[in-house]
Amino acid sequence: MRLIVCAVGRLRAGPERDIVSDYLTRTGRTGGPVGVGPATVQEVEDRARGGPSAEARLLLRAVPKGAAVCALDERGRALSSPEFAELIAGWRDAGRPAAAFLIGGAEGLDPEVRARADAVTAFGPMVWPHMLVRVMLSEQLYRATAILAGTPYHRG
Repeated sequence: MRLIVCAVGRLRAGPERDIVSDYLTRTGRTGGPVGVGPATVQEVEDRARGGPSAEARLLLRAVPKGAAVCALDERGRALSSPEFAELIAGWRDAGRPAAAFLIGGAEGLDPEVRARADAVTAFGPMVWPHMLVRVMLSEQLYRATAILAGTPYHRG
């Protein structure tokens, strides 16, 4: 099952981009043997500045047919890392071809995205810059595949 981080905006060259790239590469290597990966990023940009509703259309267009959708939103449910791994494993075991993780822009996700999502998750009650959410999500995708593969990375 492929993993796709669908995000509003472009991540410029720099440390955040390097970290995301590293974790997604690790995700593909670790997840491959357990049927999860590769992991990629699909960026969308609302050049017309149509706000969250325009971003929603772009994000949802980036989701592959048949993919499970996980919206990252401050109103979502905070999951432990093992619960996040179970969520991904459940989609994999159900035969989903991909899982798309949607990150909105500065104004957050449109209700249409949350309504379409199979899961709405949050990295706690705090609001995080959407570029840092990419870093945290990438690490959690790697951690989830490490948990599913039984490696010692996750010591929780």
